[in-house]
Amino acid sequence: MKRKILSLATFLLLLSCIGASTRGTNSLLWKISGNGLKQPSYIFGTHHLVPLSFLDSVPGVWNAFDSTVQTVGELDMSNMSRMQMEIMDESTLPVGITYESLVSPEEVALLDSTLTRLLGVGLGQVGNLKPALLSNLISVTLYQQYYPSLSSGTSLDQYFQEEALKRNRTVIGLETTEDQIEVLLNSQTLERQAELLTCMVKHPELLKEQMDELQVAYHAQDIHALRELSEKEIINDPCPSTEEEKNRLNKDRNEKWLKKLPQIMAEKPSFIAVGCLHLPGEEGLIEGLRKLGYTVEAVR
Repeated sequence: MKRKILSLATFLLLLSCIGASTRGTNSLLWKISGNGLKQPSYIFGTHHLVPLSFLDSVPGVWNAFDSTVQTVGELDMSNMSRMQMEIMDESTLPVGITYESLVSPEEVALLDSTLTRLLGVGLGQVGNLKPALLSNLISVTLYQQYYPSLSSGTSLDQYFQEEALKRNRTVIGLETTEDQIEVLLNSQTLERQAELLTCMVKHPELLKEQMDELQVAYHAQDIHALRELSEKEIINDPCPSTEEEKNRLNKDRNEKWLKKLPQIMAEKPSFIAVGCLHLPGEEGLIEGLRKLGYTVEAVR
């Protein structure tokens, strides 16, 4: 179970974002130049649960990686065991709070049966974990069931960092583990987390539809389709996210990253690998970098 916990942070972020950008452009890899940069940097949009073989279909990705001298990710993933421990330390419910106190008896029974079917353990074993963590464990498990041939043990993000370390390159994280823990596990009340968890369990067909559309858009490397997917309004959506929740997952984080990236790229040409839905949109990283004065061009 600990292995899956490392995937959960980025998977939820991948499904929950806003934005629009670069209509009609099919590319996940973008060259960043100008604005005083002596050498270009590159930004690549990852999908945290696709196989490494996907990189063979991305034009120019190896040339871009080879031409840079440091790698930047959402997190510095060099100490996975420490990250897992930090996540687990923050993942449990406070004393006195149980699922019986958060949801109805019928919802408790449905959640227990879903967990048992998917994970092989029920609330008796994992009922001390926060609802947001259970939501992610269920999402990752369903993804791996729906797409067994496409799931990978090593994420693209982790792979690029491991390759950088093999070449004695610097690896930089735009966030700390604490930052992501705050967004994923502590930014919503437990009541709201439980509401979203039970809604997802009651409507698994909606999650499957989102996963299918995401797979098609990502494998087509169609950033316009990714934008449309992230903006899509589902009529009578039983599990809508608030604008504040969407902003917290994407917009707010992009703004913080855009304050860090100029200095990072000025110091060394960088290969930046972050979740693909952080790229598109008026509030995405591509447009954000352009507004800062950089030339950002699709690599094809």
